[in-house]
Amino acid sequence: MWALLYGPLVKLSIERAGVGEQRRERADAARNRRAILEAAEELLRRHRPDEVSVEQVATAAGVGKGTVFHRFGSRAGLMLALMEERAQELSEAIAAGPPPLGPGAPPHERVLAFLDAMVALASRNVGLITAHEHAVATQRNAAGPREANPVYRRWHDHVSELIAQARPDLDATLVAHLLIGSLHNEPVARLLLDGESGRLAAGLRSLATSLLSPGTAR
Repeated sequence: MWALLYGPLVKLSIERAGVGEQRRERADAARNRRAILEAAEELLRRHRPDEVSVEQVATAAGVGKGTVFHRFGSRAGLMLALMEERAQELSEAIAAGPPPLGPGAPPHERVLAFLDAMVALASRNVGLITAHEHAVATQRNAAGPREANPVYRRWHDHVSELIAQARPDLDATLVAHLLIGSLHNEPVARLLLDGESGRLAAGLRSLATSLLSPGTAR
């Protein structure tokens, strides 16, 4: 009888202990992830991007080098995770923020607002963008195409959809690549490094306006 009574209780206790252990592991993983990202951000503020290594990040975060690789896969993966965090606020504004960046404004106005926000975000994170490009260029295995980057893909889908609404006669997919991909063009990216983000934003706005404003369709 005691076996019948305590057997299920023992099993339940073991199961609960297992669940508790899993929760602790998830909490530890989340803390490690946050510590690693914060350490990488701090190092990028104090050093040139090509001087920041995985070993330095791990030491600053108080974790092993293997933990960084286990969580992010590579130095490029770490920089990409940081970029995704920085881009999250913009993604939320696009989805549910006030117009013209968020829903409710005409398509061409939303494209212009997005380009302004994209340049502003890039200007605030030049070091991180440079670090990611350097990591991708130096990692042993060739990186996938830029359009495979989840941040780039989300932004491209958003802009191409708006372009298709504003100018159905255009190749929206290609035009979106031309506008967003311009930040990865060396002479254009140099404007960010030289502190000329205003010039870059104005140029993109002028180009987009000439393509998308009402009355420009032919």
